[in-house]
Amino acid sequence: MMIYRECTTGDFDQLLPLFGQLWPDRHLSAATMKQVFEKGICSEHQHYLCVEVDKRIVGFCSLTVKNNLWQQGNLGHIDELVVEESFRRKGIGTELLHRLIRVAEEKGCRRIELDSALHRTKAHGFYEKNGFENRALLFSKILRHS
Repeated sequence: MMIYRECTTGDFDQLLPLFGQLWPDRHLSAATMKQVFEKGICSEHQHYLCVEVDKRIVGFCSLTVKNNLWQQGNLGHIDELVVEESFRRKGIGTELLHRLIRVAEEKGCRRIELDSALHRTKAHGFYEKNGFENRALLFSKILRHS
């Protein structure tokens, strides 16, 4: 049985391997990731959802809601969406996506969007199948930090 629910701080240890699947080429500091995760859990602007099967978390997604002049109101941004590789193509990602869309609607978002790495062509097809359009390029710059 699949259980979709909001994440809690106690979920982090099960989520870390999923983050590794999402970003396989990155070194992930568990301590730093946990701090960021816990900050998101406490934020009124971030929403974390997960799905578990037999008490094992197999999917995760997150939404950030921000005030946006272009939208003249709230804009929802999907920051992450990942399903354990062995559980893909079973409708879990679609259900997580639809639940995030409902959260964005409840938070008064006028639009929901996301970015996806250029090499993730399967993910692009998934998002287009679910009504998303490719309407922009994402530009990014690493900043010095203290």
